[in-house]
Amino acid sequence: TKHDITKKRITPMGGFPHYGVVNNDFILLKGCIVGPKKRIITLRKSLLVNFSRRLREDINIKFIDTASKFGHGRFQTAQEKQAFMGKLKKDIIKEEKAAAAGAV
Repeated sequence: TKHDITKKRITPMGGFPHYGVVNNDFILLKGCIVGPKKRIITLRKSLLVNFSRRLREDINIKFIDTASKFGHGRFQTAQEKQAFMGKLKKDIIKEEKAAAAGAV
């Protein structure tokens, strides 16, 4: 978006609860849809023309929240989390394994 220049995907960190990672094209809908998360929906043109001003206004998306939907959801990107947390034990182990594989 114009307001949030961070390059990121639509999927939150850790994926959507009970759905997973979104890899294909997607549509953002305002409101809710009844039923299970992966229900197929059909979009069609309205039979009645809406004249309300609210429905005719342009939509400006300012921010898409990609924080984790599990737990507290503090960070928007993995890089942001790594910058705050520093090196974790799992990162150090990965580097040691990569160095060992490169030395062989």
